[in-house]
Amino acid sequence: MSEKNKLDATARESFGKGAARKLRAIGQTPAVVYGHGTEPVHVSVETHPLSLIVRQANAIIELKINGKDQTVLVKDVQKDPVRQIIEHIDLVIIEKGETVDVEVAVHVVGEPFSGTNALQELKTIRLSAPAASIPEFVEVSVEGLTDGERVLAGDVTLPKGSTLLDAADQLVVHVVAPRGGSSDEDEAAAAAE
Repeated sequence: MSEKNKLDATARESFGKGAARKLRAIGQTPAVVYGHGTEPVHVSVETHPLSLIVRQANAIIELKINGKDQTVLVKDVQKDPVRQIIEHIDLVIIEKGETVDVEVAVHVVGEPFSGTNALQELKTIRLSAPAASIPEFVEVSVEGLTDGERVLAGDVTLPKGSTLLDAADQLVVHVVAPRGGSSDEDEAAAAAE
């Protein structure tokens, strides 16, 4: 489950690359808060605590903008491709009881039948989930599955209140026996010689 993190934000009046560069130089990150038909609000937040929060997928932040609390979901993080510094962040307003569309990680657990491998085809799955209880990940068990068995998106057990947005027939994991190498017959023939 995502937990609420608290951050203070300051409304900003100056925009553009130069203003953003100045903010980053003093340890602040430019951000925009939008959603629910409101006008976008341009703010700056302290970089270090923000960088710790955005490590979580679908992080929820309790943002205090000029004394007013606003619950927001991290929607987009723009980073410098070389230095990995957060350059800008988009935050979308969420309301209590609202559902949001999110992408969550798929964790494969268990061991398939001996001599087979589980190949994960889908790393994330798209869900509509309650904003207050966004799952960090969903688990897919491959325990005891044999060669040729598959797990589709529709087979994944979803957290309570969540619905699948991906196609139900989308392949998540399939189990295969290794191809190539020496077979039992080749080993038996080699032993007979």
